[in-house]
Amino acid sequence: MQLSLGPILYNWAPERWRDFYFRIADEAPVEIVSVGEIVCSKRSPFLSDHIPAVVERLQNAGKQVLLGSLILVSLRRERRLTEELAAVEGALVEVNDLTCLKALAGRPHAIGPFVNIYNEASAAFHAARGARRICLPPELPLASVATITKAVPDVTTEVFAFGRVPLAISARCYHARLHKLAKDNCRFVCEKDPDGLLLKTLEQQDFLTINGVQTLSHTCANLLGEAGLLRESSVGALRLSPQDCDMVEIARIFRDVLDGRDDVEGGNRRLAAAYPGVPFSNGFLWAEPGHVYRQARPGDAQASAEIGPP
Repeated sequence: MQLSLGPILYNWAPERWRDFYFRIADEAPVEIVSVGEIVCSKRSPFLSDHIPAVVERLQNAGKQVLLGSLILVSLRRERRLTEELAAVEGALVEVNDLTCLKALAGRPHAIGPFVNIYNEASAAFHAARGARRICLPPELPLASVATITKAVPDVTTEVFAFGRVPLAISARCYHARLHKLAKDNCRFVCEKDPDGLLLKTLEQQDFLTINGVQTLSHTCANLLGEAGLLRESSVGALRLSPQDCDMVEIARIFRDVLDGRDDVEGGNRRLAAAYPGVPFSNGFLWAEPGHVYRQARPGDAQASAEIGPP
């Protein structure tokens, strides 16, 4: 089973963004890496100068690189950026908005978790039009994951396995509104929250996380304990979403458990130490509320605890 690293969703300083990927290239046991600004097109110019060096470093390290498209395309400028991305020769584009498909015109590509592939018919539709990898939406239950994966055996399917869960995207910028700024004059205030801004209810309960125009969960998805079940369901890769923590260590933990060098219990202890203070969740996979973290139960304990090599 492969490990993939999704794109950075947060607004990190350009040099930090570049150095993060350089370290991923040199140290992280992941096979697939998605890069690019996919949340807010206003951030893109800050990263554009670093992308060629990042891609070269990752490819020289033997990683397959995906170029991520915007999640929401609503402006002419954003449509033009999407068309330019699709025109890059030799690159595998990860589609996060369907407007990107026309520009790709049947060329091989990947599908990101922001495209609503909820059944085997939609997966087959995209596979027939050139999709070679599909990262399924994180809200799908295990039964749906298994059904979709078996319907497209020639496509590598991924499941979102670690990170705050992306829930929604909007044309409005929550960060700008919070700071009483207009979206067009946001002053990039989202950079103050490199792991997103936690929202609480009126009862002071942790609720959601905002990231500019994006809404995420306040919990961190953790499917380490379900990796065995996902492998049995023919899932080809687990996706790790970058958070404000040591993602090289996160990747090593997943790799150690997948390869049998550590067990799930030990891996979870290490994950909690590497990303402290953020509760885990896996409810979506068990068809329960997404914020729930369900412990192993009789009947799935063996599959989820004994992951070793197939």
